[in-house]
Amino acid sequence: MPQPSAPRKTPGRPPRISREEILAAARRIVDEAGVDRLTMRRLAMEVGSTPMALYHHVRDKEELLVLLLDDHAARTLRRPELPAHPRERVVVAATAIHAALAACPWSVEVLTADDLLSTSALWFVEQIVDGLVECGLSPDRAVHGYRAIWYYTAGELVVRTAAARRRASDDRVTYREQVFADLDPGELPRLAQLADRWAPLTAEDTYQEGLRALVDGLLAGR
Repeated sequence: MPQPSAPRKTPGRPPRISREEILAAARRIVDEAGVDRLTMRRLAMEVGSTPMALYHHVRDKEELLVLLLDDHAARTLRRPELPAHPRERVVVAATAIHAALAACPWSVEVLTADDLLSTSALWFVEQIVDGLVECGLSPDRAVHGYRAIWYYTAGELVVRTAAARRRASDDRVTYREQVFADLDPGELPRLAQLADRWAPLTAEDTYQEGLRALVDGLLAGR
């Protein structure tokens, strides 16, 4: 008897892919080339598929970025042991967010450019808002306080990341260094006094010192 023939394979049919493979490829692209270089077409080429096949797993680039944020938060954000004092809880939670974002600079770009967030990070936001309320702020003022802390955290990372990228790609003297090397002590005596030390001083990691000063200011008189 003749044997049944094997099922015919459709020529050119792309291999089956998983969401995990898609996220891993997307992460490689943003780590190596930046968020702007992440497109569905490039991602499809990376996984050896087609853009249409990707839409079975993710709706669009925005959903893909949210998934990447959640994936990064799930892998890096660890809930720390919280101190008893609410003021210190605010500092600890904000510092944990800062550390997680510093390990993944592209995430700051995404979070500050659009109304996207990682649900995995909301526990940390809860600790900050709740800590501010327990310290005496109204819930509304606590939200404003969280916003100030977030702006400080994101801004510090954006500036630090941009400076690090610039130093890695270009070792020429910066425009600021040229200007500070030729300051007029008569017009700018304090800056001229600090000119030689300005670059190393501004490169120091003073995030937590600034965070504590900010929190103290938010809670002044309470």
